[in-house]
Amino acid sequence: MALGKGAPEGMDYLERLPRRVVTLYLPLAVFLFVLLFPFYWMTTTTLKPDDELYDYARFNPFWVHSPTLAHIEKLFFETSYPNWLINTMLIAFASTAISLICSVCAAYAIERLRFSGARYVGLAIFLAYLVPPSILFIPLAAIIFKLGLFDSDWALILTYPTFLIPFCTWLLMGYFRTIPYELEECALIDGATRLQILWKITLPLAVPGLISAGIFAFTLSWNEFIYALTFISSSENKTVPVGAITELVEGDVYHWGSLMAAALFGSLPVVIMYSFFVEYYVSSLTGAVKE
Repeated sequence: MALGKGAPEGMDYLERLPRRVVTLYLPLAVFLFVLLFPFYWMTTTTLKPDDELYDYARFNPFWVHSPTLAHIEKLFFETSYPNWLINTMLIAFASTAISLICSVCAAYAIERLRFSGARYVGLAIFLAYLVPPSILFIPLAAIIFKLGLFDSDWALILTYPTFLIPFCTWLLMGYFRTIPYELEECALIDGATRLQILWKITLPLAVPGLISAGIFAFTLSWNEFIYALTFISSSENKTVPVGAITELVEGDVYHWGSLMAAALFGSLPVVIMYSFFVEYYVSSLTGAVKE
């Protein structure tokens, strides 16, 4: 009887396993393949010599037969790529910091001060984010020229917040909304000021939301192309997205090995940042302290 009772459970396990493979493992494997294949392709293209890159009749395009570091050497020693990487990182960190400071103040004022028309102000801020950069960069270019900031890092540090602040503000508004207002009321009764409440109560509870907004802002700044192409002209001041396209493409000649190396090394800082803060990022999607 014990064997008879245990048999259906064993058969049931065998029936569940194929279903689990189809519904979980197979979609997960497809997702991982789609996600990681671009990095694999960039890595193999970076390590291939030129004859392997163009002669598909003799060499397998998905494998490296004779690895070489010539493309990486050309990228780092024959171009201004190290300067591009430093410029991109400096601009991304500075513009993200400025945007987060302004967004925290704006989102807190809209969600917590409860003034008349706060919702409409929040909606207007979000609509400002929807304005295409291709429309804004023309008037911004005129301002940059008049201020004498053309071809400098400040040209991008001060213009990137124009599209980062609306986005971060809208994201933080939704996160601040999940923090119980009773916590601030208790602090007000105890004599705390609004600035103290923001610094000691709201921001510690909103750390996941701040990290999430910071990751999005940093990624947008890192990958931005139109403003960087318009406001920067000298090779040493360019960012990675602009420098890789303008310096490694000569007419109709594409230096694919160096291009893929630039894309690979340019994506690593963002990947590393996501890997460090992924737990905070996921927690920000589920909200803050619940009532």
